[in-house]
Amino acid sequence: METAVVRPEAQVAAQAAGTRGAVDPRTVAPRDARQLSRQFFRRLAELEEGTQEYQYARNTLIEMNMSLVRFAAGRFRGRGDDMEDIVQTGMIGLIKAIDRFELSREVEFTSFALPYIVGEIKRFFRDTTWAVHVPRRLQELRVELARAREELSSRLDREPTVAELATLMNIGESEVIEGQIASNGYNSSSLDAALTGEGPENGESVLADFIGVEEDGLRLVEDFHSLAPLMAELSERDRQIIHLRFVEEATQAEIGERLGCSQMHVSRLIKRIITRLREGMLGELGCA
Repeated sequence: METAVVRPEAQVAAQAAGTRGAVDPRTVAPRDARQLSRQFFRRLAELEEGTQEYQYARNTLIEMNMSLVRFAAGRFRGRGDDMEDIVQTGMIGLIKAIDRFELSREVEFTSFALPYIVGEIKRFFRDTTWAVHVPRRLQELRVELARAREELSSRLDREPTVAELATLMNIGESEVIEGQIASNGYNSSSLDAALTGEGPENGESVLADFIGVEEDGLRLVEDFHSLAPLMAELSERDRQIIHLRFVEEATQAEIGERLGCSQMHVSRLIKRIITRLREGMLGELGCA
């Protein structure tokens, strides 16, 4: 941005009160912008909103104070995002500040606008930089945890424990753990990302190699949990038949010999027991 020569206050005020086109906001130095801004805010208070004169004064205020946005955006340099995106986001905060500022507040516009600009940029990072969206409370807790960890690490010369973090932050240990878990959602990596270390092929591995698979037996846990009370309702003989057939894997003939009945009778008993168990597990779904 070009820097203009600082003009006397009288000339600045005269330009502000002048007609449209009297001021080129791109050539206004920051020191002049402070004086001119007050004059343009006075003009905004006098003009009718929606008119061309009002829009000109408002747009001029925006352009004159863009240096505030660049100043605020500089604090977030190095966060990995395009600076142009950060500046554009800060411009939203500047516009909000201009629309809400009143000269009767008796404060400098720069002091009033900076919190709006910085707040909008922080909101941008909160809403766009997390790989997994988490509640705002946990996002703020992550920042507080990072500060507390840094303070305790320098003080103790080691990594602080959950209890120590909770004491310093005056919160419960469960909240600390919740914040630590939420922090994992800030960044993400591709499952195909190469990792250092020894892998099965070519001496390297990827994240996908370390992801566990669901054991087939886990799928049966819910079924076993539902089946247990139904088995308890069976008679002792019925439970014995089920045990012999499906645990000891005895044949129907062998079961018949142990119970003193025919193989055909054992077959009918097994069918009746299985039907009863199936109806108990699936009857509520209408699948029996």
